[in-house]
Amino acid sequence: MHLSTNLKMLFSDLRAQKLRTILTIFGIMWGTMSVILLLAFGSGVERQNLKNMAGIGDGVVIVWGGKTGIPHKGFNKGRNIRLKYEDAYLLRREIPEIDLISPEYSTYNARVRGPENVDQTNITGIIPEYEDIRNVFVQQGGRFINDHDMANNVRTAVIGDKICNFLFGTTENIVGRFVRINKIPFRVVGVTQKKVQNSNYNTRDENRVFIPATTFRAIFGHKYIENLVYKPVSPLYSKSIEERLYSTLGKKYLFDAKDEDALWIWDTAEFLKVFVAFMAGFKIFLGVIGSFTLTVGGVGVANIMYVVVRERTKEIGIKRAVGARRRTILFQFLFETFVIVAIGAIVGFGLAAGLVELLQLLPDEAAEMVGRPELSGSVAIVSILLLGLVALFAGYFPARRASVVDPVNALHA
Repeated sequence: MHLSTNLKMLFSDLRAQKLRTILTIFGIMWGTMSVILLLAFGSGVERQNLKNMAGIGDGVVIVWGGKTGIPHKGFNKGRNIRLKYEDAYLLRREIPEIDLISPEYSTYNARVRGPENVDQTNITGIIPEYEDIRNVFVQQGGRFINDHDMANNVRTAVIGDKICNFLFGTTENIVGRFVRINKIPFRVVGVTQKKVQNSNYNTRDENRVFIPATTFRAIFGHKYIENLVYKPVSPLYSKSIEERLYSTLGKKYLFDAKDEDALWIWDTAEFLKVFVAFMAGFKIFLGVIGSFTLTVGGVGVANIMYVVVRERTKEIGIKRAVGARRRTILFQFLFETFVIVAIGAIVGFGLAAGLVELLQLLPDEAAEMVGRPELSGSVAIVSILLLGLVALFAGYFPARRASVVDPVNALHA
């Protein structure tokens, strides 16, 4: 029997059971939408959070001085370790696996005044390579702190886009204008580009004022830095760098290289690994929840296929009597099951895609938190595999029942 004839008979049987057919297709459609939307939502959350995390820098490590937890060379435990500006250059020299490194001064004890407003925010003293470590890029027309600023203690400033808007009422045509930090004029040489940042230390970059580290030290007189920030040549070197960092600074500040309390280290790459593993489990959980709904639809498909097999018992008997193999009957009803599932899946996929497109209109404020659902190749592959499994299991048992029908009994039915 030709494929077109089989399809005609299938749709004739389905029309005879209109309500059951509609409910069955609706179950598959709803299950398909659930799987796709949940997986798309999970992908959107993961993508947005990875983007947010990149706001602090790609694989950066931040180091603070701590308090010793082990007595060492006559010193009792509980001694404060305070890092200095020159430590950045010591570590750069001793640990070549560090790609970029910057000391970081920090203070909140300064008022920043612009033509429109005044604010008390974080003033950060850094060196030029801090820009690439922390992804603090400036808008077109401006520049970051450079070597000339450092060598000559120049009073230049790069200001965050949010505080810039507060101080000046705009972020346009700011380069060349002045802000006053504790009444000292600083020429603005750059305004940071807007970026999403969901993690920070001290404060978010959009609210910071960056000045040359040498200028910071000359004005505020800080003997110690707030922290060091560096970027490894490769994340593969993170552990070895950390060990050598403890060893190098331990020799300088006389603490045990195994004393983890002496320094406090935040390796964002390690946190990223944990987050990726968590998101993998989260997406599996969402897929499982969606598959439960899809399974209910599969039960409906199996039910209607049992009805089809019962109503076409004579047809099956005739086919078997004229020589049709059991395998042929099995594949016929499996194919018909896949057709039913495909109809529901296509409708469900179309509706899900429409909803995903609609959710792209979410306000940026909402999207920064949960992201925008995303239809990706992995979502499509997982959805197709789940649908294929549902169709296979929903169709196999009714098809197997059809394939083992006794032709003599079927003709007498």
